[in-house]
This record gives sequence, C-alpha cells and structure tokens, in this order.
Amino acid sequence: MNEELEIVLEGTKEAMEKSVDHLKKQLLNIRAGKANPSMLASVTVEYYGAPTPLNQVSNVNTPDARTIIVQPFEKSIIQDIEKGIMNADLGFNPMNNGESVIINVPPLTEERRMQLSKQAKAETEDAKVSVRNDRRNALHDLKDIDLSEDEVKNAEDDIQELTNTYIKHIDEIYAAKDKEIMTV
Repeated sequence: MNEELEIVLEGTKEAMEKSVDHLKKQLLNIRAGKANPSMLASVTVEYYGAPTPLNQVSNVNTPDARTIIVQPFEKSIIQDIEKGIMNADLGFNPMNNGESVIINVPPLTEERRMQLSKQAKAETEDAKVSVRNDRRNALHDLKDIDLSEDEVKNAEDDIQELTNTYIKHIDEIYAAKDKEIMTV
C-alpha cells in the first residue's frame, strides 16, 4: 500500500477515535440517576482568589447510589464548595455537616429522563457528524495522492468501512447510555 495512503487512513482513524472519546466524555456529564463523582467535574471553587476545579481542593466520593460526599482538604473552604456547587446549576442542594459537603442525588423524573435522553442523542449526532467530516477530509486528501483508479476505489471503500465501524460504535455507546438514563 502507498505510504501516503497509509498516513491518510491512520490519520482518519485517529480523528474518528478522538470523536468517540469526546462523545464518551460528554456522556459522562449527563447524569443517569446514580451518584457519580464525575457529576461534579464542571464545578469550580473560589480558592485563594482563583477559580479552581473541585477535585483539586477536595476528595469526591459516592458511598451509595444516591449520595455524593465532598471532603475538602481544608475545612475553611466548605462554604466556597457549597457555593460552587450551587453556581454550577446542576440541580443539587448541597448540605454541610462542618466536615464535608453532602449531596443527595434526587431520583430523575420521567420528564427529566426524556430531556437527558434527548441531550445524549444530540451529543451522539454531533459525534456522527464529526466522523463524517473526518471521512470527507480523508476523501479530499486522497485527491492529493498519486494513485490508480483501482487504488482510489479501494481506499474510498476502506474509508467508508472505517466510517461505518465508528458510526456503529457511536450508536452502541448511545444505546448503552440511553438504557442507563431510562432505567429507574
């Protein structure tokens, strides 16, 4: 196989893999009813005058499926942690016991589950668009390579096969997340 063609195919595969990884990260932010430390990944706390990610000033644990406990490294910032969680607008109502911040994760309503499912579907569609853009870019890059007609046709088939594989993988990730969201 032509070396330039291998580079195009490998670059396309890497770009598609990044799209899938991005989708996985985005779906982690969509809560599915079970408490998970990643739910607080977007929370920042005012720490010595600078906005600091929550996980850099505290330990975040989930002792059970409905509770998140945030244990600050310094007790003096408990109020700041509470304020940071409230400002993140995640729908949580943090309480503190003087040593840590406790968050009870409410069960999701059917309406909220439907909203989260739509949000997950939108993220999935974005990932598919990204994979298709990677395919388009690869097909465009083929034009810059000196190949015979048969080689171009085979390369186009390889790129389409790669695209189909990643689209299928994205659909599987969405199906698992949707099942997780809709499970009561």
